[in-house]
Amino acid sequence: MKTINIIGSGNVVHHLVRALSGLSNYKIQNVAVRSLDKIADFFPKDLIVTAIEDLKPADITLISVTDSAIAEVSERIPYTDSLVVHTSGTTALEVLNDKNRKGVFYPLQTFSKNKEINFKEVPLCLEAENTDDLIELKLLAKEISDNVFEISSEQRKSLHVAAVFVSNFTNHLYSIGNEICHENKIPFDILKPLIKETADKINYLNPKDAQTGPAIRFDEKTIKAHQDFFKNQNYKSIYNLITQSIQENV
Repeated sequence: MKTINIIGSGNVVHHLVRALSGLSNYKIQNVAVRSLDKIADFFPKDLIVTAIEDLKPADITLISVTDSAIAEVSERIPYTDSLVVHTSGTTALEVLNDKNRKGVFYPLQTFSKNKEINFKEVPLCLEAENTDDLIELKLLAKEISDNVFEISSEQRKSLHVAAVFVSNFTNHLYSIGNEICHENKIPFDILKPLIKETADKINYLNPKDAQTGPAIRFDEKTIKAHQDFFKNQNYKSIYNLITQSIQENV
């Protein structure tokens, strides 16, 4: 049985621990967190350590911390010649300390602790310095996901930028829409069927072909009415920029 250590206590770790727990060929040996209350509600306390230096040697170590801390954390790992991987979408494999073998185990998904997901559907993007370690990561990844991809550091950086557009930025636009509804005493739920249909269409159409709305129709009268509606100048700027982008990509 292969052993796994996990370092971190954020949203990704919350879901990774749940996905990896109970596998027949792998065992989570330790989870290193800064505070016990971060994860102790659903993971055995006796397997949690609050200092990276207290980790027992493991076959695979997953680092899931902020990007700026990855290098320092990998340097503090108290053992050598193990496979150490990070879960970052933008950080290069090379930032990991040379005393261990290096890899990447990047789950491409938006994670929130209070929203459960089906990890089998989560794309896992893998990278390793050598073929044997890549095979090892693929074996682990296929235990918890049906969507496993070999992605280079440069490809992963591009993928993460694309993900920010389709997820983070899109969610911010939902937030703006929610605020507009709230300010005008309209339930945001009215928009949810539209949100669902818009997302579903890209299962059948290229996103460019699925584009609708006043911008792509060059409906200047409606666009002007929308521009006049905004009191928040930031939102007006976002509206104008996206409108321009849509029209320039027709």
